[in-house]
Amino acid sequence: MKGIRLWAPRSHRHKPRVAFVAAGSGTGELGGAERFFIGVTEALEQAGLSVELISVASDEGSFDGILRSYVRFRELDLSGYDGVISSKAPSFAVRHPNHVCYLQHTMRVFYDMFDVEFPNAPETLKDQRKFIQMLDTALLRAPNTRRLLAIGQEVSDRLQKYNGMSAAGILHHPTSMTGLRGGRFEHFFLPGRLHRWKRVDLAIRAFRLTDVDAQLIITGTGEDAAVFQAAAEGDARIVFRGRVTDQELVDLYADSCAVLFVPQREDLGLITFEAFQASKPVITVSDSGEPANIVRDGQTGFVCAPTAEAIAERIEGLHRSPDLARRMGAQGRADVQSVSWTAVADGLVRALGLASPETVTARI
Repeated sequence: MKGIRLWAPRSHRHKPRVAFVAAGSGTGELGGAERFFIGVTEALEQAGLSVELISVASDEGSFDGILRSYVRFRELDLSGYDGVISSKAPSFAVRHPNHVCYLQHTMRVFYDMFDVEFPNAPETLKDQRKFIQMLDTALLRAPNTRRLLAIGQEVSDRLQKYNGMSAAGILHHPTSMTGLRGGRFEHFFLPGRLHRWKRVDLAIRAFRLTDVDAQLIITGTGEDAAVFQAAAEGDARIVFRGRVTDQELVDLYADSCAVLFVPQREDLGLITFEAFQASKPVITVSDSGEPANIVRDGQTGFVCAPTAEAIAERIEGLHRSPDLARRMGAQGRADVQSVSWTAVADGLVRALGLASPETVTARI
């Protein structure tokens, strides 16, 4: 079975050939996951490998569709490559003797978000959850999975909790957004997908408890946009901007006093890195997942209790003290300088055992 090659290399004589296999949405849109795939591919190219990004549509609309997606990856013929990298489920179902999984996440609806989405789940659905977890565990432990890396500690911890295994290493990856810079300290900013797992409503409730003379600007689209807009109704300070360009995002980051980011157990959260690159502090919460691991409480932002009252207190504090926001933002920018695509590529090349083209003398 062949996937769709989204990214083809230039001429690379005598370079190891690597396939980066991605689970695509099938929509053709360039979203966050697609930017991640391209970022990894380009970084590996810069590291001296010949890389092809192979996207296979993954159907998560039904359980049968999910199972068919696992089979599509399992049936891929990747024998012509020296190494294979997979990422989020179900791409790690691939077969190859030199396979590294750089895990974004498993299907969270069958993991940590199951009870959130299905509080009264029937036994049939519980059995499906158990089956997917067993299947993932078997695939990630398979002999041909040379090494398992994770994009963050949250993903590694989830593997330990649900699959009884840990990642061999953690590689944070940076944002693909360029031009991020510091600016004025005017509004509060909340970018991202408008989905209930992002808990935009919690940030809105917190902001409504404050009396700050500043806007909360919210960008992005999503299936729960109407719910969040209703939660903000009557407060003229809260502004929804919808989908914006990358340049508009850069400008909104630049002139924010702080960035609010309060998701539930986020895998990584590039918003944190983007805020720090723009020299802005981040207000997050203790159960936000990787953002809570990245933000240093009181130094690069705040890690609050997941309550509107606790978040509101930090909003008011930073609004009163832009100098504190400036110092925290500067420290955040310093903290993320080591998070780079070069570091990601180095880690993946080592995991594949392809440290230099000269080390590969024969096709696997």
